[in-house]
Amino acid sequence: MAGEGIKIITRNRKASHEYHLLDTYEAGLVLVGSEIKSIRAGHVNLQEAFVTDTNGEL
Repeated sequence: MAGEGIKIITRNRKASHEYHLLDTYEAGLVLVGSEIKSIRAGHVNLQEAFVTDTNGEL
């Protein structure tokens, strides 16, 4: 993977319409086989996605 650029797979555009976003963060995910297969097939859904702040870590 060395030398490859960052590829944005999806964005939660609906969140910016429904909520007032104060800050934005960039994050990565650790995926398992079936999740990778779904993303490669173009089946990505962030509708129910969320993040929590635990002891200052997201």
